[in-house]
Amino acid sequence: MKYYLIAGEASGDLHASHLMKSLKNIDTSADFRFLGGDLMKAVGGTLVRHYRDMAYMGFIPVLLHLRTIFRNMKECKQDIEQWRPDAVILVDYPGFNLKIAKYVHSTLQIPVYYYISPKIWAWKEYRIKNIKRDVDELFSILPFEVDFYEGKHQYPIHYVGNPTADEVRGFQKEYAENFGHFCERNALDERPVIALLAGSRKQEIKDNLPAMIEAAKTFEDYQLVLAGAPAIDDDYYAKFIGGQPVKLVHNDTYSLLSHATAALVTSGTATLETALFRVPQVVCYETPIPVVINFLRKHLLKVKYISLVNLIADREVVTELVANTFKVENIRSELGRILPGQPGRQAMLQGYDEVHQALGDQIAPEQAARLMYSKIRETASTKQDM
Repeated sequence: MKYYLIAGEASGDLHASHLMKSLKNIDTSADFRFLGGDLMKAVGGTLVRHYRDMAYMGFIPVLLHLRTIFRNMKECKQDIEQWRPDAVILVDYPGFNLKIAKYVHSTLQIPVYYYISPKIWAWKEYRIKNIKRDVDELFSILPFEVDFYEGKHQYPIHYVGNPTADEVRGFQKEYAENFGHFCERNALDERPVIALLAGSRKQEIKDNLPAMIEAAKTFEDYQLVLAGAPAIDDDYYAKFIGGQPVKLVHNDTYSLLSHATAALVTSGTATLETALFRVPQVVCYETPIPVVINFLRKHLLKVKYISLVNLIADREVVTELVANTFKVENIRSELGRILPGQPGRQAMLQGYDEVHQALGDQIAPEQAARLMYSKIRETASTKQDM
């Protein structure tokens, strides 16, 4: 079978590469052509365009690169038409991918599969019309999306498991380092660890890290260890941790979470990773113009929470300090409540159990690959019978 995949950013490259490996295990003749990254390229196939040439985030960058975006879209459509795959597999990246889906579905009549469904439950819910019209099969990695798509919008989807849960389980099976060795390897002392996960982008780090440090350094019986993001160099972190009691650990977040007692975490996948390692956490996310952002959260955003942990549990398992609640004193107070022996710790760990149960134990790329391959064969068989 011929598979055409489109992933427009680093996370999509990672998830698509795992899906490709699973497809190869099922379909020994699998042939891939894709817009993606180095991880997908390592699996095999033809890289048409790297996501570095596609990933424009925010209104101004998109506006400045409109000509490039339109050119990429036109070339992608032409490439799909010329190659004629058995299926087009879209991975997240909805702004670009939903336009491709419309073209492929209406013009080429090639099956369109969407892996890691667009998060329209949080923003731009109107896109459900496009999804219903242009996407043949939707594969979700978040269990609460089933009720949103099927219950609210009567659009059937497949929940295939969660890749982050897969990755954490895989790491825990292999990781055997004890706390002493971890501390020795990273030049840490013997005190228990409070982990700081301040985001992967410079603006996030700038906004969140100073308050995190200020709040956490009060707890002198603990050492503060910052998880360094892959794309951020030491010089940038030095602006915030110079002279502060903070150690920096690069590209080793899972090891850090394996040994942390508690954590301060910005929103995003990191909140779910922290929960899967059963580390009690406070979610901290500074925003510009807090009063305005708080109003938008209440009146425009479609969700009650910003962290995946709370969204999956459908209740407040972890405290979210966002907009006008993001204050050093609040961070300090909430962190104190989840340290050993404190009242909030056990309640949060029990909430994590709910999240584990909701996620299930399916291996997401394997389940998605099986379903996709089956659907493609079913479609091909139907065409032959016509």
